[in-house]
Amino acid sequence: MAGTFLGFPFDEELFYNSWGEAPDPVRTAILNSGAMVQDGVIASQIQSNGNLYTIPFYNTLGGDPVNYDGQTDITTTEIDGGSQTGVVFGRAAGFTSRNFTAELVGNDPMGQIAKSVARYWQKYRQGVMLKILGAVMGVTGGSGNAKKWHDTHIADLSSSTAEAYTIGDTDLNDLATQALGDNKSLFSLVIMHSNVAKTLENKQLLEYWKQTDANGIQRPLNLASMNGYTVIIDDGVPAVPVGGSEANKGLTKYTTYLLGSGVLRTAKARLDHPNDVEYNPAKNGGQEMLYTRIRETIHPNGFSFKVPSSNWTESPSPEQLAASANWTIQYDPKAIPMAALITNG
Repeated sequence: MAGTFLGFPFDEELFYNSWGEAPDPVRTAILNSGAMVQDGVIASQIQSNGNLYTIPFYNTLGGDPVNYDGQTDITTTEIDGGSQTGVVFGRAAGFTSRNFTAELVGNDPMGQIAKSVARYWQKYRQGVMLKILGAVMGVTGGSGNAKKWHDTHIADLSSSTAEAYTIGDTDLNDLATQALGDNKSLFSLVIMHSNVAKTLENKQLLEYWKQTDANGIQRPLNLASMNGYTVIIDDGVPAVPVGGSEANKGLTKYTTYLLGSGVLRTAKARLDHPNDVEYNPAKNGGQEMLYTRIRETIHPNGFSFKVPSSNWTESPSPEQLAASANWTIQYDPKAIPMAALITNG
């Protein structure tokens, strides 16, 4: 039946039954890129209890052999090792659906909420992954592995005030060689912002993969390759406005990540009640509440999480996970296929 809504004519029947979901522009290509993999060893440690876990490792053997001549004693060196410390984070969210809303629109808001929860946590999980990547990329020190890491694995070529620096033809290969040297084949993925990808597209340096559909027509996929790397385009990577001057007052710094497969490890921790539903017949004339929770870990292989000295609870806050001061490097940087290139596009 025709009616009015806020003074505008509309068809009630069509209006009430046409509720759909708004398009979601946020992609989770980074989460599904292969840079992060499930880790069964970590999972076994956090399925019982606790929020911190240890991953021990043996150091590589070193030293020089002695002369084997029948006269020289053989000296022995005891093998030693180290460990990484990981942390479990817990998060919770709640969503409400009123009876009155469901009756008014003739639809099922709680059904829509339940259908969307997995996607909600996927987007959040990718955000945590990026925060941790940014944190470990900021690890530095005056000597040792921390200094070597900062000096070799981060290349900031961007400008803050002068002419914009856009990604060059050889920048990724230069960074890969600088970071890992003869180990650079450990890198397999590049994750970049669409504005950085546009620069490479304009230079015809990106080759998009194609898929042949049922009609025999080749269609491009949202995956590309460059210099042997799989290129993932996702605007979730850091893009920080820096100002600039005159013609370049809109300068932005874009971070492009060069990663190896499985450089981030993840596992689900013990969680007795991932979801609960509660109905309150009095509140707002009757409403249903969905409570949803996660407990899991995302661990950058080669680093340890250091418990902050203040404001620590049994789950690290987003700010604590994103703080470089809370992470320490445990591996030789040449064994960690993780690097960051910063440009203006």
